[in-house]
Amino acid sequence: MSSDSSSAPAGLKMKLCVMMFLEIFIWGAWYPLFFNYVPKFGFEGWQVQLIMNAFHISALLAIFFGNQFADRNFAAEKFLAFSLFVGGLAMIGLSFIKKPEQGPPSIWLFLLFFGLLFVHTILYVPTISITNAIAFANLRDPAKEFGVVRMWGTIGWIAAQWPFVFILLDWSKVPAMGDMGFTKWLGVALGTSRTGNDLLDATRYTFMAAGIASLLLAMFSFSLPHTPPKRTGEPLAWLEAMSYLKHPFILVLFIVTFIDAAVHQMYFRWTADFLKESVKIPGNWVTPVMSIGQVAEILTMAVLGYVLKTLGWRLTMIIGILGHAARFAVFSYFPEQTPTILIMLVHGICYAFFFATVYIFIDNFFPKDARSSAQGLFNMLILGLGPFASNLASGWLADLYALDRAPNGEPTKVEFNLLFLAPCVAAIVAALLLLVAFHPPKESKPSAEPE
Repeated sequence: MSSDSSSAPAGLKMKLCVMMFLEIFIWGAWYPLFFNYVPKFGFEGWQVQLIMNAFHISALLAIFFGNQFADRNFAAEKFLAFSLFVGGLAMIGLSFIKKPEQGPPSIWLFLLFFGLLFVHTILYVPTISITNAIAFANLRDPAKEFGVVRMWGTIGWIAAQWPFVFILLDWSKVPAMGDMGFTKWLGVALGTSRTGNDLLDATRYTFMAAGIASLLLAMFSFSLPHTPPKRTGEPLAWLEAMSYLKHPFILVLFIVTFIDAAVHQMYFRWTADFLKESVKIPGNWVTPVMSIGQVAEILTMAVLGYVLKTLGWRLTMIIGILGHAARFAVFSYFPEQTPTILIMLVHGICYAFFFATVYIFIDNFFPKDARSSAQGLFNMLILGLGPFASNLASGWLADLYALDRAPNGEPTKVEFNLLFLAPCVAAIVAALLLLVAFHPPKESKPSAEPE
């Protein structure tokens, strides 16, 4: 098979695709079910909050820990191998921790659970930017090729989730297929979930799947192209990355990324409840409906390179942000099944046209020796500070628009049509800020660095 001289060799690109598939598979295996799992484990309230924010805390700390090492001290593929090997063992350890049969978990069980989770997240979060850095360092034309490579990460996320639709079924209650047609049998089977402690216990397999995938990628990392550390420039790589905020266009992008990350988190925080309560989507179909967004993301990532060259940085990002506004507007004003399901398609636009574009933009406008830390700086917003702030805002909005409350005062039902207007307006503000204030240099070569 012939290869375009302007593109990376097919064998190298295949390795990068496998890397992305496994990297995001690890995350997708445990994260989606995690927020239903932890509150039912019996931990105290403050323990639940600490466990559920471990990933975001790690994202805040990663720039000072993982990315500094990756930029200046270790070859990227070796850092990746070490982090994923140790983090994978921690995930496998989590899969063996069971809820006590009687009484709440002891403080020692909490410390073990949180400790293993934190070891995994503090080591895993930096690898998100490290895998990006490896891809950018080895692709000949990242603006054209990164979208296709990163698309395999999205495929990995989907591949990690769908098996658990069947693994978590209560097969003892599923009728024999011969008793009815296949379509009816499938509908009955998908609605026959495990419940109670049986479901809780089976959910531990998500940690095992994530751990095994992590160990596989750790071994595979040794086959990745050598990406050496950069030892020039500011001794503290993250300080050099932050110093680029003195450029107005990068500062504006930094602020907009924070807003968009907070808006993005609001989608994951509330959509499942919204689909069940307001749109009346059956519970067993909530995950498939939300997966429509990931399928659309695959298609959008495939054309990202063409869109960037056609529309440019600013317009592409604005479209990505306005995708959030459109989705939340439909949620607020048209909470019916058909428009709600159709608007899920914009998820691909929201991710690819903004977040993936931001990663490509960083590779173009930051110096080579600080790109990994620059990726980490923006990952701090996308995975850490933005979602953390969004979680706080979600609690305030839920309290403001509560329709019903539990005996302890916690909202159990909210007025979604008003709640979703907040992220809708925030997305519009972020898009306007980009339109008015984001003016990156016009370079004949996209890899040029700001002066």
